[in-house]
Amino acid sequence: MTGVRALDVLIVDDDDADAMMIEEALQESTVPPVVHRAIDGTQALEYLRREGEFADAVRPDLILLDLNMPRMGGRELLAEIRGDDELTAIPVVVLTTSDAVPDIVASYAGHANAFVTKPMELEAFEAAVQKISRFYGDVATLPSV
Repeated sequence: MTGVRALDVLIVDDDDADAMMIEEALQESTVPPVVHRAIDGTQALEYLRREGEFADAVRPDLILLDLNMPRMGGRELLAEIRGDDELTAIPVVVLTTSDAVPDIVASYAGHANAFVTKPMELEAFEAAVQKISRFYGDVATLPSV
């Protein structure tokens, strides 16, 4: 496995329990990713643009994005990311409790790379996160920007 390195993953989720479960599931990866977290879209943009306390932030290889958050929600953040030439190539997986058709359509229309509904059962939730991690860590070729 030459050249294998840990992914840098930004979790954007206001729910502490969900963020913790995502992080724990990611740690089961062959090469566990380095995980960063933002509690809403506003903080995520500060992180991505390396503003304020995030001046030394590492550009993530992957963003796991919840939709429903205070201040700036996932749809708005996705639009900001896709409208920013410096950020647009970062893969974004919407990982949310919603399975509403309008949310799915809007996410893909906003150029999300994938839409995954958070399973309610813990084992299924962990399995879904691990599949995302395996795909982006082991299968997909990511931009090296």
